[in-house]
Amino acid sequence: MIKKTFPAAVNYSKKKKRKLKPFLDIIIIISASILYSFGVRTFTLPNDIAPGGLTGISTIINYITDFPLGSTYGLLNLPLIVAGFVMLRGPIMFKTFLSISVITVCTDYLFAWLPVYTGDKILAALYGGAIIGISLGLIFSRDGTSGGIDIISRIIRKKMPYISIGRIIVVLDIIVVASAMLIFKSIDSGLYAIISIFISSMAVDLILYGALEGKMLLIFSDRYEDIASKIINEQKRGVTILKGFGGYSGQDKNVICCAVQKNQYAKIKSIVRLSDPSAFIIIANAREVLGEGFAENSPD
Repeated sequence: MIKKTFPAAVNYSKKKKRKLKPFLDIIIIISASILYSFGVRTFTLPNDIAPGGLTGISTIINYITDFPLGSTYGLLNLPLIVAGFVMLRGPIMFKTFLSISVITVCTDYLFAWLPVYTGDKILAALYGGAIIGISLGLIFSRDGTSGGIDIISRIIRKKMPYISIGRIIVVLDIIVVASAMLIFKSIDSGLYAIISIFISSMAVDLILYGALEGKMLLIFSDRYEDIASKIINEQKRGVTILKGFGGYSGQDKNVICCAVQKNQYAKIKSIVRLSDPSAFIIIANAREVLGEGFAENSPD
């Protein structure tokens, strides 16, 4: 018999978190937008690196006209914001408008006095891409966007759900990078931009999915009850007992299915080995694990 000793859920704590969430969202979006401005103003802009999206287009326009990048970015986003409020959800667009406003002001004013990095352009692409990616990941994690291509891709996705957002963004970024090569008259600028975009996308994935990644374990053992009980009581993880049938042995089998956080995997493997050295374990990487005990379910 599997014993369960899960602590009772504290409803008050959950209600409190829900009340604080909108304020926490705003604080994180403002902070991330400031960080985004810093990455663009300090690393990519002074090195003629167009990091994709409307930021890349704004960088090109700034190069041609010397018009402030932040103001250009804000003006280009205005029609997209209007379209977004009409076609997308209000909360998303409010956060997007907040992010665009902060980026516009910070890029042209707050960081205008900061010294810029004009050393090794590869380092500029790496650090600029990392900072931009981290900031975008934080904004996306609070169900917001930084405007530009993010709004366009969401609108296109809403009308044509069979087209992935990733493909839309890649196609538009390729157009921006190719345009930058022509305007800057430098293949190197485009190559640096590709590095920046690649690093940025990796940073976004790390922020969005790094904390959500886990392991899925399938444990085959005759001592499944003992193993399941220890996983529940010692690691506070739920398990599901699957009914199986051995194709070779011709016997009924009970299989433990369990999703765990990455830092729990080694402990659970130790529990299995100590309980049944002959147990058979299949481990799979889980890109996201959502639900009770992990991250909250996505609102989408």
